[in-house]
Amino acid sequence: MGLFDFKTEEKIGLALGGGATLGAAHVGVLRALEESEIEVDCIAGTSIGAMVGALYAFGMSVDDIEKIALELDWPDISGLALSKRGLLTNGAMGELLDKYLGDVQFDKADIPFSAVATDISTGEKVVLKEGDVSDAVKASTCIPVLFEPVEIDGRLLVDGGLKESVPLSAIQDMGADFTIGVDLNAYRNYERPENILDILNNTLEIALKHLANVNLKEIDLLIQPNLAEFSRSDTENTAEMIERGYKAAMDSLKEAQLK
Repeated sequence: MGLFDFKTEEKIGLALGGGATLGAAHVGVLRALEESEIEVDCIAGTSIGAMVGALYAFGMSVDDIEKIALELDWPDISGLALSKRGLLTNGAMGELLDKYLGDVQFDKADIPFSAVATDISTGEKVVLKEGDVSDAVKASTCIPVLFEPVEIDGRLLVDGGLKESVPLSAIQDMGADFTIGVDLNAYRNYERPENILDILNNTLEIALKHLANVNLKEIDLLIQPNLAEFSRSDTENTAEMIERGYKAAMDSLKEAQLK
């Protein structure tokens, strides 16, 4: 076994939280888990956690996910929606997933995977675990107002962070005995907004601190990278955010081992 010895019969679930471009830190977390020889048995993602989780669950290596993260820029995943329901569309994100994963369904995942979204018509949490993976990830990452909602099975779906910022319940429902959660919003600084994107990002972050609906104390191993100085639309400091995720994960694993 690696750095942290789990009981071999325990099913390990990984819950990747939301945070827009801060999700680069998830890549570092995945690398730390692999180096520590921790095999994840199920994955759930909220927002950007759904995107990273999907890539990993369908067999993409951490190295390849890191390459995508380092090359990604905001225009790569968004475009004008020309819709009364949103300023932009994140259809390009679906195209990116199709490019790297193909047109895949949930039941083809190497590691069982689910994505959390919010029904903007009813306020209900929706856990997506069947059907088209790209559509599910687009829904989970759909920042309200900024992006046009994604319609799945008659529901208008937006960012899952409105209901569950770290998708703990999703991995519990998947049968996880030991839960690992990654919270990207534990340390945040707010800056004076310069444009509508900054305003929307600040608004969402402030709201999510009160709407997270997750008791982080229930997570067996909680990883909280310090990403305070980075904005949710920052694509210039991706490498540093990946490193912060790696360090936070290794520190949490070492701390857990000492208990």
